[in-house]
Amino acid sequence: MTRTKGGLLLAAGIVVARAASAGQPVPPSAPITINQAVAEALDHNLSLLAERYNVTVAAAAVVTAGLRPNPVITVSAMRPDRDLVESGVAVDEGVVRTDYVVERGAKRERRVDQAKLAQSVAELQLLDTTRRLVLDVRTAFADVQLAKLNLALARENLAALNNVVSINVERVRTGDLSQVELSRSRLAALQFENDVEQQTAKLAVARSRLSTLIGRGPNAGTLDVIGDLRRDADPLVRAELQVRALESRPDLRAAKSEQARSVADLRLQLANGKVDYTISGEYHRQEGGGLRGNDYGAYFSAPLPIFNRNQGEIARAQVQQQQLDTKTKALEAGIEAELDEAFTEYTSSRRVVERIETGMLTQARDVRATMEYSYRRGEASLVEFLDAVRAFNDTARSYNEARADYARSLYSLDAISGQVTP
Repeated sequence: MTRTKGGLLLAAGIVVARAASAGQPVPPSAPITINQAVAEALDHNLSLLAERYNVTVAAAAVVTAGLRPNPVITVSAMRPDRDLVESGVAVDEGVVRTDYVVERGAKRERRVDQAKLAQSVAELQLLDTTRRLVLDVRTAFADVQLAKLNLALARENLAALNNVVSINVERVRTGDLSQVELSRSRLAALQFENDVEQQTAKLAVARSRLSTLIGRGPNAGTLDVIGDLRRDADPLVRAELQVRALESRPDLRAAKSEQARSVADLRLQLANGKVDYTISGEYHRQEGGGLRGNDYGAYFSAPLPIFNRNQGEIARAQVQQQQLDTKTKALEAGIEAELDEAFTEYTSSRRVVERIETGMLTQARDVRATMEYSYRRGEASLVEFLDAVRAFNDTARSYNEARADYARSLYSLDAISGQVTP
């Protein structure tokens, strides 16, 4: 059986993914990279494993489509009534007959063509499922990275407030600060403790989702990731992404293969409208009264196509062909709209990251450090210091969110343009 183009691409995609995790399997307690996460998902994700059986089922259908009709053999023995035998009228008879259906209209070849195209569709659909799984894993990986950054930021802010509280305790002891000011600083520290708790919970949720996607069970231990959020140096070109998407998207290629399969189905239904012939041969042996005789017969039969000429299935195949043409055009339009939306998000997040890096993040950090120093020297109020801390927190969190959005947009554009694996 010839391997289809979709099958070659599917095999290549899986090889690339597994090559990304070259070396020994990653221990459950060890942090993983994004490529290792993708490779583990391709090996262990239950939904993908279930989808792979569709390819095996389609391959079995190709075998079934290529089978010829079995000949039919009939053996019978007839023994007349005893009274008839004694009268010398009747004899014993034995009959062996075989029937074979001759298919017309190249039905077998049409069935094989349709089954092979259905197999190609199944392989491309599996490839598309792989593409979407890779996108989900990479997005979930970015969510874990973002949650870790936000948790580190919350802990940094909490450490700064706890340090201030410790200083204020000493200042109250020496009479340099009022008790109310100490209570206000402790209240601010408690608020940042709540933020740490919230970010810890978000990190646990993100890790759980990633763990499920890569096929790890609930008792696999805490999942940790390593690596920075993705950031490409060279800007992407929308026109190149569009060309790549229309050429490489597995779901679009599956839709086009489905169109070809519908054409093959129409040919098959036209072939099924032609009647099949049945050719039969018979050997008839008679014995009685000490005599023996042999008869031979040949038969030909065919149904008369008066009422049923497979009109309904032919009409159904014609309409389905038109339907699939429309679906393919709709999918192409949807891919372009999806690309427009993702490219807009990519452009926006890239600009936000650059803007925060060049004009906001360093300035916010410096203001916080300055206000903390001034507050310790008694030159700034607690309100001014807390405003600086919150301004830095908002800026840094916006930066983390923008970096994550930028990474997600890159992963999304990879998926939209048809990239299956890293």
